Amino acid sequence: MSASDTRRGTFEVHRDDQSVNLPTALSPERVAEINEVIGRITRWARGREDIVGLLLVGSCARNAARPDSDIDIVLLTTDESRYLLGDAWAGEPGLGELIRTQSWGPITERRGSTASGLEVELCIGSPTWAKTDPVDRGTHRVVTDGARVLHDPAGILADLLAAC
Repeated sequence: MSASDTRRGTFEVHRDDQSVNLPTALSPERVAEINEVIGRITRWARGREDIVGLLLVGSCARNAARPDSDIDIVLLTTDESRYLLGDAWAGEPGLGELIRTQSWGPITERRGSTASGLEVELCIGSPTWAKTDPVDRGTHRVVTDGARVLHDPAGILADLLAAC
């Protein structure tokens, strides 16, 4: 982040060669960590054929992250059991220690905590979570509360955002 970015009051979160601006109420160290974690998860997802969508949601996606905010990401996969039945994979994208698993209907949260205490909520679901005819009410709520596409090789997330 450059000094001019700080003066403008935003920082950039990179995704698919684009960026998202977030408020600088965050320390430069937290900004760097958020950027690094999102970038690492996105690069990891791009290398996996089973991952058909990665969507940044929540406060980071709506440009409202605070020092106590977590990173919220929806991961759509054709192999949900790989991410729900074991924990060994969590080291690959660097989620930190897995601290919670919770079901939210069609998606299951796997929450990790990095060494610094930054929490990463990875919500894992099948591609049907993004169906658009019709859009599920819960999915609609998540998307309209702020969403940024990180990885979308087949365009299903772009279609979902357009439908919302």
